[in-house]
Amino acid sequence: MLQAFFVGRALAAAVSDRAEHLVSDGLSKLGKFDAEQREYFRQFTEEVMARAEQEKADAGAEQATAGSSATSTGASVDTEDLQATIDNLRAEVAQVRAAIQQYRQSP
Repeated sequence: MLQAFFVGRALAAAVSDRAEHLVSDGLSKLGKFDAEQREYFRQFTEEVMARAEQEKADAGAEQATAGSSATSTGASVDTEDLQATIDNLRAEVAQVRAAIQQYRQSP
């Protein structure tokens, strides 16, 4: 009878240790995944910003080569194109954020 007590106690301790190990491994993997996703999103953001800077530089070079022959109508078209690009980028960022949020909420 005394041996059954110690066997039960050892079993409970072993199960507790195993459960603790499984939970800590699961949380570790979840943390690693979260860190990887944050890094991916940071790199994606940097890539988008680099592309935007490149396009801005290209647009500036095109305007410089065009000289001062741009009219007020041409300037408003450039502003509209710039605003459309900004709106598109904002929409893409919103889609990415929604996808990330949806992915984080899925089991």
